[in-house]
Amino acid sequence: MAQKIKNIGIEGVKPPEKTCNDARCPWHGHIKIRGKLLVGTVISKKASKTVTIERQFVQYVPKYERYMRKRSKIKAHLPECIDVNVGDKVLIGETRPLSKTKSFVVIAKI
Repeated sequence: MAQKIKNIGIEGVKPPEKTCNDARCPWHGHIKIRGKLLVGTVISKKASKTVTIERQFVQYVPKYERYMRKRSKIKAHLPECIDVNVGDKVLIGETRPLSKTKSFVVIAKI
């Protein structure tokens, strides 16, 4: 029996082809995506069911009338049905706090 894939409400994102029994999966579990959607690069996959994502952006500094490049690291939950490796670009969505450091979940590999 094929497991039902729910609609997460984000247009243009295809659901994964694999299925999983993870309760914290946005496609097959009970987690709802709300808040920000961010794109970043996976820099670490050492922790169990967790990936570290680096996001680069520019910020305007009014004092110097210039832009400054910044980056931030975000920990995100990685469901079993999504296969990513270090260096892949991923789309992550904000959700309720899943642990002390995780409030994002990987939605898709770009």
